[in-house]
Amino acid sequence: MNIKVLILILFLILAGFLCYRIFKPIPPAKEVVTSFDVEKYSGKWYEIARLDFYWEKGLSQVTAEYTLNPDGTIKVDNKGFDAKKNKWKQSVGKAKFIGNKDEGALKVSFFGPFYSGYNVVKIDPEYRYALVFGEDLDNMWILSREKTIPEDIKQRFLSKAKSLGYKT
Repeated sequence: MNIKVLILILFLILAGFLCYRIFKPIPPAKEVVTSFDVEKYSGKWYEIARLDFYWEKGLSQVTAEYTLNPDGTIKVDNKGFDAKKNKWKQSVGKAKFIGNKDEGALKVSFFGPFYSGYNVVKIDPEYRYALVFGEDLDNMWILSREKTIPEDIKQRFLSKAKSLGYKT
């Protein structure tokens, strides 16, 4: 096979993959908060627990701060401490609602046009504790407005995640 043809085929495969990642639909979780209030959700959250994935691997003291932008999107500012490198790591992105703004189904991006699901599945009435799922079983977070969470709430959130197939 001609090297130019091989390069063209590889380029087309890469272009197809990128198009899929950019334009793929983000389905909301089957269960999301249906009376979601983005203004109450805004502010600083502490990560109590998560399923570790590449970008947060090895980080501690992780926080997420959400700020409502004038255009209706949400600024997402994540920070965490990398003990191996002895420095803070920060990622700033944006989130958009997938459907209605009163539903906790969003998509979030830290890298240009590439979005992932972000679904607020459980939240207490005072917006102190939240259970958040990604678009698949690899992403899950338990968040709190404080650095700790009552054990009964943590266990309730973990039980909910386990019942839906998350490996907690």
